[in-house]
Amino acid sequence: MKRIVVALGGNALGNTPAEQHALVKHTAKSIAALIGAGNEVIVAHGNGPQVGMINLAFETASSANGKIPEMPFPECGAMSQGYIGYHLQNALRRELLEEGLKSDVATIITQVVVDEHDAAFLNPTKPIGSFYSQEVAKELEESKGYIMKEDAGRGYRRVVASPKPIDVVELNMIKTLVEANHCVITVGGGGIPVIQKGHELIGVAAVIDKDFASAKLAELLDADYLFILTAVEHVSIHYGKPNQINLTKLSVKEAREYIKEGHFAKGSMLPKVEAAIQFTSSKKGRVAVIASLEKSKEALEGNSGTVVTV
Repeated sequence: MKRIVVALGGNALGNTPAEQHALVKHTAKSIAALIGAGNEVIVAHGNGPQVGMINLAFETASSANGKIPEMPFPECGAMSQGYIGYHLQNALRRELLEEGLKSDVATIITQVVVDEHDAAFLNPTKPIGSFYSQEVAKELEESKGYIMKEDAGRGYRRVVASPKPIDVVELNMIKTLVEANHCVITVGGGGIPVIQKGHELIGVAAVIDKDFASAKLAELLDADYLFILTAVEHVSIHYGKPNQINLTKLSVKEAREYIKEGHFAKGSMLPKVEAAIQFTSSKKGRVAVIASLEKSKEALEGNSGTVVTV
């Protein structure tokens, strides 16, 4: 039996509730296959479109009707964890029952501790929510204290910090459920970022990269594997060019060299490779696999994906 943390990419969830409800049925089959092979599976996922939709809905409603309050960003993250988990756990429960597998599924609203002195807070870069004109963006900066930045010629968006995860608050509960042979959905969207002040946890308007949160969770759970499932089958160098090379194996040393050479895009493959390096370097014998969602079982058997090791 292997303990596997699975980090689901955006292709597993979709952009709207209806789209997500349909897609998770397919996603559940891949996860159930890993459980059916006798593994302990912990599921993490992103929440970019979902948390942006929730945040925008409250902003729009508040502007149209002063009786409806705006919702703080950490609370929007908690809502996204709840409704994504609801869809995922129901789809996975159904798939497990149909396959005759005994494993209950639970979603944990998860807080992840970050350092209030993380340099990321000095330079927010993670765009969230809708696009605005320069004029409206300026108004939002003045009235709400948002930091607005131009995004690829499409308009201005609010940006928040993306600090690194330090600890998972609900870790002991996650361990208890996993050791009781339950499948746990956790650190959704990278977790709700919180700063610890004495006995109090204070939510902050930030987004933790889900790949880094998944790597930290896998490390804390002493997992054997970190599976980062995405839309492509392999990590590649010279991606999208005639000389593209798909990598089936990648050492930490090689990965660091490829990063220096600029082979991996910042908003795409780079955080996945960096998270894989983080996990595999944390203890001898740990393995990270970057693979496509559709071929997760083949990746576990060594027949697909990119295996990252020390």
